[in-house]
Amino acid sequence: METVLLGTGAADGCPNAFCRCDSCTSALRRRDIRGQTAALVDGTLLIDCGPEVPAAAARLGRTLSDVRTILITHDHPDHFGPQALLFRSWIADAGPLDLVGPADILDRAGDWIGPDDPVTLRPVAVGDRIALSGYDIQVLEAKHHVYHTGDSVLYDVTGPDGSRILWATDTGPPTEDWFVQIAGARYDAVFLDTTFGDTRHSPGHHTLDDALTTISALRTCGAIHDTTEVVGVHMSHHHRSIDHVAATLAAVGARPGADGDVVVSPPAHPARAINPSLGTEAGIGRSGRPR
Repeated sequence: METVLLGTGAADGCPNAFCRCDSCTSALRRRDIRGQTAALVDGTLLIDCGPEVPAAAARLGRTLSDVRTILITHDHPDHFGPQALLFRSWIADAGPLDLVGPADILDRAGDWIGPDDPVTLRPVAVGDRIALSGYDIQVLEAKHHVYHTGDSVLYDVTGPDGSRILWATDTGPPTEDWFVQIAGARYDAVFLDTTFGDTRHSPGHHTLDDALTTISALRTCGAIHDTTEVVGVHMSHHHRSIDHVAATLAAVGARPGADGDVVVSPPAHPARAINPSLGTEAGIGRSGRPR
C-alpha cells in the first residue's frame, strides 16, 4: 500500500494562523506547515476528509477522482467536511462511493448527497469488520468522543496485497483490552495521535509522553515490529518545537509525519536497524526523511 499524508496537523493546523507563540512563529519562519490530518491510500481510499483536504490533495499533485471509499473516524469538523460530497456531485462521472463511519456522521452526510448521487452510506461501530474495494477494514475503539461514548473510531486496514496499517487518531491512550485485540498484528505502518506536547493534556488525545507509552505497548504486544513505520500525526502548536518532537520519537523508532509524506507498505528494504545502545530503533524512514 501507498499512504500519502494529505495533512498531519490538528484541527487548527500547525501553526495556528492566529497565534504568535514560539512554536507557531518558528513553524512559520521555516514554512513547516501542517494541515488537517488525513491520508490517501493507493489513490482509492481516503481516511478522514476535513474541509481542507480536497485542496490539500490538489496542492500535493494528487487527485481524489479514483477514491471509492472514505473512512471517517468521527464528526469533529477537521475530520469530516461534508461539503466535499457536494463538490464531488458536480462531477458527472464521479462514480460510486462508499462513505464509512459512525452513524452520527452519516446522519449529517445525507444533507450533502443528491438523490441520484451514487453514494452508499455504511454505518460502523467498534468491533465491526467490512470488506470494500479489496480492503479488509476493522473498526477499533477510540478514546475520544464528540457527542457520546462510541461515536469515534479508529481503523485497521489491510490492503489487497496483504499489507496492513493502523490509523489511530484522534484518541487518548488506549486501555489494556485494546492492545489485546490487536496483539500480533505486525502492522507495516502505524499513524498515531501526537496532538499535545508536555504543556497541555486532553483525555481524548496523546501527549508526547503518552505516545511513547503507546508505542512501547504496541511493540510489546506484537502490533509493531522492527520494520514498522511509526508516524506521529495530528500535531499542534502545543509542542515545544518539531525538533523536540522528532528527537523524542526517534528514541522509540518513530518520527513525526509531514504533509506530503509517502509511506510505502511493506518497504522494499528494511527501514531501520535496532540500536543496541537505546534498545529501540533508529535510521531512515520509508519516506526518506531522516529520523
